[in-house]
Amino acid sequence: MARIALDGPRRGPASGRAAKQLVILVHGLGSDGADIGVLAEPFSRALPNAAFAAPNAPFFADPDRTTRQWFPIGDMPVARLHAGMEVAAAALHGFVEAERARLGLSAPAVALAGFSQGAILALWAAFRHAPGPGAVPAYAGALIGDSRFAAELRWKPPVLLVYGTEDEVIAPAYAHSAERVLQALGVPIRALFRRGLGHGLDEACIAAGAAFLADWADGTLVAAAPREGPSPWAAT
Repeated sequence: MARIALDGPRRGPASGRAAKQLVILVHGLGSDGADIGVLAEPFSRALPNAAFAAPNAPFFADPDRTTRQWFPIGDMPVARLHAGMEVAAAALHGFVEAERARLGLSAPAVALAGFSQGAILALWAAFRHAPGPGAVPAYAGALIGDSRFAAELRWKPPVLLVYGTEDEVIAPAYAHSAERVLQALGVPIRALFRRGLGHGLDEACIAAGAAFLADWADGTLVAAAPREGPSPWAAT
């Protein structure tokens, strides 16, 4: 398959200096880069030397081509879902590599921040390249294909999981499952459950993401390759 080129809004560091970090903002189903790109403003206050990029998903979810998606969803075989996610992850990886090369940054100097379908994609992509991203704030997403991680784990970035307890789109049970799986893999995890919040973000969610990214930027949170040997998840 030919490489899928992505594009979307970009924003330079608030400091006006050369970028020391790059945050990729991955939007959800039916949205676009401009929509999630608004997070660059609050995040930049915590990361003044970070650049931001918010690529548009390459596929459309409706015949009128008005709503975007990273991969198809619905009633389909698991193999087809995984295949769609692999295509999307390859496109996202290509975009990340091009952006970090343009800015002269290493892979761990990149964070993947996603919402909903974008969080699902970020969590899929973050673990499968070494070196990979330095941090993954995942809002209202899910960990898909967790049974494959034992064989495919190449990188362990710190992850922030943020969910509303009243999420009507992606059940909070997915958060507990993701937390359990990632902890078993030895991935550093932070989790925030916002009582009464549905499928969306509030100020506390955004502040948690900004604080998590600030800790990553100052070296408090560090990604690493997994140790040699069997994954603890393989035996569960």
